[in-house]
Amino acid sequence: MDYPHPPTPAFLFDLDGTLIDSVYQHVIAWRTALSGIGIDLSVWRIHRRIGMSGGLFVQALLRETGRSLSEQEIEKLQQAHAAEFLKQAGSVSALPGARELLAELTASGVRWAIATSGYAATARPALRLLGLPETTPMVTRDLVRHAKPDPDLFLAAAALLGVDLRHTMVVGDSVWDLLAARRAGALGIGLQSGGYGREELERAGAYRVYADPAEMLARLDEAGVRLGEAGWTGDEEGY
Repeated sequence: MDYPHPPTPAFLFDLDGTLIDSVYQHVIAWRTALSGIGIDLSVWRIHRRIGMSGGLFVQALLRETGRSLSEQEIEKLQQAHAAEFLKQAGSVSALPGARELLAELTASGVRWAIATSGYAATARPALRLLGLPETTPMVTRDLVRHAKPDPDLFLAAAALLGVDLRHTMVVGDSVWDLLAARRAGALGIGLQSGGYGREELERAGAYRVYADPAEMLARLDEAGVRLGEAGWTGDEEGY
């Protein structure tokens, strides 16, 4: 008896720490922005919050310091972070295997999109680093009501691809990515390239953990991807 063949999974990728090596540039940018308003925090405390929604990020750090800021002051702080990050953009690079992983998925007919808590101003320049066109499916913080750990970004990315979230896999480097994936009803794959350890990522819901995109590419069969076989029919593009 023949059974319906399940569709090849689509992939929803985080950006910072997952496809590009930019986590520590974000950490330093936040530290500089916070110092500008008299808040001095250790780098490790900031790193633990990278990947969260900017608003939740600031609230969490302010709670640790006992400070309070108005909405206008928080917005200015976020703008200062963006400005500081753009100053360091020249030191950001694609993570090992990132370009090759995306190219292989595209060649195999597997749909994918990028979903990032970053705003378009800091996120879209990364497309050039990855050798991707401006038309690449990408959902940024500007386009959704809430960012991670809320599932909005991944819900929007799946809708952009026209796929069911049950048939997607979220690839991220932080616990916030994986918590958002669980809330969205998607499987999570963790990468250690953003600084989180294997056990932390697994506890947050990752069913597979790899060192970086290069290792994930080498083990794509574990995610049910048959390289070289188009997983979709019709005239759609490879994304």
